[in-house]
Amino acid sequence: MMSFVPSAEIDVDVPLSRALLEEQHPDLLDGAGLDDLRVVAHGWDNVMLRLGDELAVRLPRREAAAHLVRHEQQVLPRLESRLRAAAPGVAVPAPVRVGRPSAALAYPWSWSVVPWVGGTSAEATPVTARTAWAGTFGAFLATLHVPAPDDAPANPVRGVPLRRRAEDADPGALDERLARVPAGLRDAARRVWDRALDAPPYDGPAVWLHGDPHPANLVVVPADGAAGDRLRAVVDWGDVTSGDPASDLGALWLCFDAAGHDACRSEVQRRANDGRGWDDATWARAAGWALLYATNMLAHPDEHPRLVPIGEHALARLLDAA
Repeated sequence: MMSFVPSAEIDVDVPLSRALLEEQHPDLLDGAGLDDLRVVAHGWDNVMLRLGDELAVRLPRREAAAHLVRHEQQVLPRLESRLRAAAPGVAVPAPVRVGRPSAALAYPWSWSVVPWVGGTSAEATPVTARTAWAGTFGAFLATLHVPAPDDAPANPVRGVPLRRRAEDADPGALDERLARVPAGLRDAARRVWDRALDAPPYDGPAVWLHGDPHPANLVVVPADGAAGDRLRAVVDWGDVTSGDPASDLGALWLCFDAAGHDACRSEVQRRANDGRGWDDATWARAAGWALLYATNMLAHPDEHPRLVPIGEHALARLLDAA
């Protein structure tokens, strides 16, 4: 039994990552040189290292994120084949190996080896160009949003009824969010939120949710033999959970302009809920979730500057006619 006390945050670097691989998955390092393991992303929650040409190592760097990796390890193998069948060219990077805590190396959390998916983060591409893959993303979401089992990971801030969010119970929490909205748009933002709260709550079975499907978690590549990009992968499933589909559908405002939004929504409606689509109440709640996500993107401009344009775009789209 391990007796070390987990640290709140750890400096994850190449030497530590190589040592973990040597301890638990040494065959993955066979023939690998010193340059075959390198840091490619140093995020708020995780560090991603590329391992050769085909693999990546994903390690939590802080305690608060450690359970998110376990959620990915639990859920992605169950979802991958069905999602691949619906969108054959879209990767879901399910772990190919699972790493465990190491007392010898003083690393206290689970970690994963996943397939490497090359491409460009969608948030770095022009919003107008995303319409090319909006329908594919709609098909992906509709395929994902099917009833989940009772043992799906719980998430207290995704997929839940909006009236269970702090912003409904605490006016100060909502005011704090609205303070991030340009002053001239705050009344419109409040109207979006009020309509979302007034919409009938979701009363269907809890469906699988990605939990955080914004443009920085979507990877695109140039389309083969056609103009524009295609959706290559949906990544970062740490917030995976189950609940109201509106929670994920809020992403449409973050990802697309009006044309892309319509294309994505049309494909969702054609495929979702056994072909019946989602009702107007679902989309009203989705707009409320979009407001929450957009204001999240604006909350930490110094730590996460790449998220700010996502939030600004979503607010402009969401509040233009509100």
